[in-house]
Amino acid sequence: MSSARGKANQCLYLARILIAAWRRDVDAEVIPASVLTQAFLPCVHGHLRDAYGWFLLEITRPGAIPDNPPACIDALPQVAAGKAVPPEVREFQQLEATGWIGKMLAADASSSAPSLSAGNLVTAVAAPDPAQASQWADLLQSLFDRMGDSLDEY
Repeated sequence: MSSARGKANQCLYLARILIAAWRRDVDAEVIPASVLTQAFLPCVHGHLRDAYGWFLLEITRPGAIPDNPPACIDALPQVAAGKAVPPEVREFQQLEATGWIGKMLAADASSSAPSLSAGNLVTAVAAPDPAQASQWADLLQSLFDRMGDSLDEY
């Protein structure tokens, strides 16, 4: 297992720990769910985003592993001239543009914080909850497993 893949797996593991704690606290109903979302979502989001970024590096194998993972496809190093873009990258580009990865990358704590709208009415935009975060973690794991199998064949 490469360093990038190991880091992706570690981030996904940490996200799952936080999601479980988030779910437990929501179920306990001691603290309002909206407050828990503001507390947990930034960290869960960060771990999921980093897991994705590290896996992008695993796919592209740029050589030296940077200190921090890219946040999206656009942040990846350019593919060397004459080298084909891996099909996994094209799949991730589509998922970022119109699929669930784009929604996952866009999720942050500000989407759960109440805000003032026209007329000074307080509104809250629906933010991801533990179930949504868990689904993203499962989808990432599924992609990592599927694409990891083909990467191992190279």
